[in-house]
Amino acid sequence: MQRRIWPVWAYYAVAVIVFLIDYVSKKIIDRTVELNTESIPVLGDFFIITHIRNSGAAFGMLQGGRWFFLLITLVVVIGIVWYLHRSYRSGSVILMFALAMILGGAVGNFLDRALYGEVVDFLQFNFGEYTFPIFNLADSAIVGGVGLVILDALLTMKQENKPNDNGEQPQEQQTV
Repeated sequence: MQRRIWPVWAYYAVAVIVFLIDYVSKKIIDRTVELNTESIPVLGDFFIITHIRNSGAAFGMLQGGRWFFLLITLVVVIGIVWYLHRSYRSGSVILMFALAMILGGAVGNFLDRALYGEVVDFLQFNFGEYTFPIFNLADSAIVGGVGLVILDALLTMKQENKPNDNGEQPQEQQTV
């Protein structure tokens, strides 16, 4: 039985949807929440909307590396597009969906960096006294996509290590 393969445009549609959700959310925050001063509790002190700007990478690392991040993101985007076209027929749906999520998130943050030199972040989570670094929906899509890439790798390893239908172990596990 052959598995159903999504057409490649479906993965680009996922990337566009991720990008649009990120873009709209950033515009709403930018227009309605005061930068660096206003905090809106959503779930008490656990989840708060806080508008900040981040000129660095994840968790505010490497502040001011605009051109470096633009170049790295461009390489990543080109790599993902190339890989999607190269392997969308043979790659798993989980992997292709993950790459689409990463692509949409990367383009979302790329646009902010290219236009403004920084990224709008607004999702703040507090765990007692610890405040997790503030992030945005593009970051969430990238992290979720990376998680799905890891899941796909684990499932692929498990599938490769399964005994064949005739009860034999895969080639690399057979002893001589």
